[in-house]
Amino acid sequence: MAILKIARMGHPVLLERCAPVADPGAPEIRRLAADMIATMEDAPGVGLAAPQVHVPLRLFVFRVPDGRRGGDPEDLPLGNAVLVNPEVELLTDERVLRWEGCLSIPGLRAAVPRAPRIRYRGVDLDGQPVERVVSGFHAGVVQHEYDHLDGILYTMRLTDFRLFGFSEEIARATAPAGDRP
Repeated sequence: MAILKIARMGHPVLLERCAPVADPGAPEIRRLAADMIATMEDAPGVGLAAPQVHVPLRLFVFRVPDGRRGGDPEDLPLGNAVLVNPEVELLTDERVLRWEGCLSIPGLRAAVPRAPRIRYRGVDLDGQPVERVVSGFHAGVVQHEYDHLDGILYTMRLTDFRLFGFSEEIARATAPAGDRP
């Protein structure tokens, strides 16, 4: 497995709508997915879409660590997963702010409005259907990665630029008063 170069904001590959994957089980797709997982883990991150590694295909990898999920039973933990040719259905008109970062926009974070509950569908690398209804952190990660497949960066969804800044400054500003320098 190889660590791939991550495209950064400003690269045109991040702004295009990706093409469907014709054969999810093809050796080159399996190799791409394995390399993307290695890259995501090395970064470290919780998601990585194919266009972020300069491949404009409808595929992303992600994970939901147990410690990152909330108390909602639909905020399911998940080990490294691959979703090919995904579809996302927002299950509510409600939006909640969710702090997000992106491996293509290093060092920055923002509060992004996301649907708190979604259904996603796609296939795995064996062409087997994948379908889940999820909420919370899990739902946010999938929406973020899915946006990449349509050329949308989280910064394009911001509604309040006061909630956008460098990760270190946001962490310092939101730390409990006794923990601030």
